[in-house]
Amino acid sequence: MTGLLQGLVTVVLFFLILGSTVIVHELGHFFAARLAGMRILEFGIGFPPRAKVIRDRGETVYTLNWLPIGGFVKLEGEEDDSADPRSFARKPLLVQILVLVAGVAMNIALAFAIFTSITLTGDPAIGVYVPYVDPGSPAEVAGIVPGDVIEQVDGRAFGAFGQVTILDDLRAKAGQTVALRVRHANDTTTDVTAKLRTATDIAAGKGALGIGRAAVVDPATGDVTVPGIPVELRTTPDRIRYSVGDAVSKGWDRTVSATRLIISGVGQIVSDLISNPSAPPPNISGPVGIASEVGNVFWTLGPIITLYFAGILSANLAVVNILPLPPLDGGRILVIVLKRLLGGRLSLRAERLTYIVGFALLFAFLIWVTAFDVMRQFGGA
Repeated sequence: MTGLLQGLVTVVLFFLILGSTVIVHELGHFFAARLAGMRILEFGIGFPPRAKVIRDRGETVYTLNWLPIGGFVKLEGEEDDSADPRSFARKPLLVQILVLVAGVAMNIALAFAIFTSITLTGDPAIGVYVPYVDPGSPAEVAGIVPGDVIEQVDGRAFGAFGQVTILDDLRAKAGQTVALRVRHANDTTTDVTAKLRTATDIAAGKGALGIGRAAVVDPATGDVTVPGIPVELRTTPDRIRYSVGDAVSKGWDRTVSATRLIISGVGQIVSDLISNPSAPPPNISGPVGIASEVGNVFWTLGPIITLYFAGILSANLAVVNILPLPPLDGGRILVIVLKRLLGGRLSLRAERLTYIVGFALLFAFLIWVTAFDVMRQFGGA
């Protein structure tokens, strides 16, 4: 596949994943509003300007819009103090909060559905692609050559989402003789044995098997005199199977773990920005970085792990949207709670100004992050 076609597929895949997670989020608002008896003015796929009206019957207009990065639900009385008894503004505070939280809940549910569907069908296994064989290493003695993929160690396949990788297992078995299943470039497999390097050799910087090369750095100048050749991950035909109960349990555990990891990451970013604004840019990605990562995962590890990545993005969208920052769902909840506490003293004009300022700040943050994404694509620090 040519580079241009591969790039186009990556872009389409990115918009499909991001758009789907956002549409699921908006469907949460849509169904919750319907259950609450609210008047829904519009359900839009994509963001305006409007491209086409898909359906215009009844009180809700369904539209297709030009910017393919999500969707939106427009409710009566969401942006003004409508007198309509079915408007968002006329519903009890708890109902309003539940409608706003429903989008976050749908993203968590989507992440759980993705993770569980993968475990129910079996986790993909991950092998190690051999880009280089160190002369005289256990790998060379065993007949392993560049282009091979090591799929199993002592009859064990390693799941893509497990805590232990093939490289971890090899290091843990330092000095032992292990049986390896090796898949060659012509798609045939061979079972070989190799006596791994000792723990002393590994501590000195040598790989247990010798299938990669560490970079050589000049201690005086810090320059790299010999570039490193790192090993790469590859999916294998093996699958890690679970019972139905274990599969559902693992799906939930992965949903919780992904959500906690994202919450921790957001907290660390906020802490770093407050304590040290001049620190290096945070390790986060905007649309460009996410699209690049989607492409890397899809083309090197395949569709199943790309689907897992989509589950992480859905959990990420849930966490980000519940942050108390207008115009995110968490920020809107904060505003309507403040209005109730202040007895309506927060005017409609002040509320709209809050959303405008919040949107401007979020947009500026997105541009800032995207700038670092672009620099990373061109090798910038």
